[in-house]
Amino acid sequence: MPTPTDIANGAPVWLDLQSSDTARSIEFYSGLLGWTHETAGAEFNDYVTFSKNGHRVAGMVANRSGTPDLWTVYLKTADAEATATAIVQHGGQVFFSHAVPGLGTMVGLADPSGAQLGAWQPGGHSGFDLVNEASAPVWHELHATDYDGALEFYRDAFGWTTTTMSDTPDFRMSTFSAGGDPLAGIFDATGSLAAGQTARWMPYFGVEDADAAASVVTGLGGTQLDPVTDSPFGRMTHLEDSTGAPLTIIQVG
Repeated sequence: MPTPTDIANGAPVWLDLQSSDTARSIEFYSGLLGWTHETAGAEFNDYVTFSKNGHRVAGMVANRSGTPDLWTVYLKTADAEATATAIVQHGGQVFFSHAVPGLGTMVGLADPSGAQLGAWQPGGHSGFDLVNEASAPVWHELHATDYDGALEFYRDAFGWTTTTMSDTPDFRMSTFSAGGDPLAGIFDATGSLAAGQTARWMPYFGVEDADAAASVVTGLGGTQLDPVTDSPFGRMTHLEDSTGAPLTIIQVG
């Protein structure tokens, strides 16, 4: 797929892994998704960029906070300062906001329910080079503990227009779009998160064969959380990588 050049404001534009063991994470994603990596210098905190066939797909930074490892999704903004203000006004938290020289401006935040994410105002780094293919990000979904509150926050802070996909007691889900295909989703996870788990963003990565990909997870140090199952969108399974960060793989193509 060509490099995405028209990512809408409010849509996922990048994601990176906070890893407590970057060497183990490199081994895991190299084995599972065939990623290569490049490490920036100390001036960029040794930031790792993952690529597939020369196309940027994700990043990674060392997690020294003592909190569980996770993937952070960044939503595109045209004005990082205004977005940071809106986040606070609508009940979220802003942890930092700073320019990355030559690349863009980053905002680290949490929504009102505590789900960690980021906002990115592109400069020299426009975001994903590859999406919606095997070994690339294909979907981004908030597993919400306050579904109605999440809908309100993302509409107000990021300008989302949402569409209800399902609103039954067993399955509540809405999607965000910008005049075309859905770009991200909010899922009511109150009945599915384990005790003690907080709201979180879940990345979905494409694979050519979900069963084959799942078969190597344990050998790479990860954990397969449920069987590979069919869904309306492709065969899929939920995982934890080799340092415990949650993700989902889904068959594409």
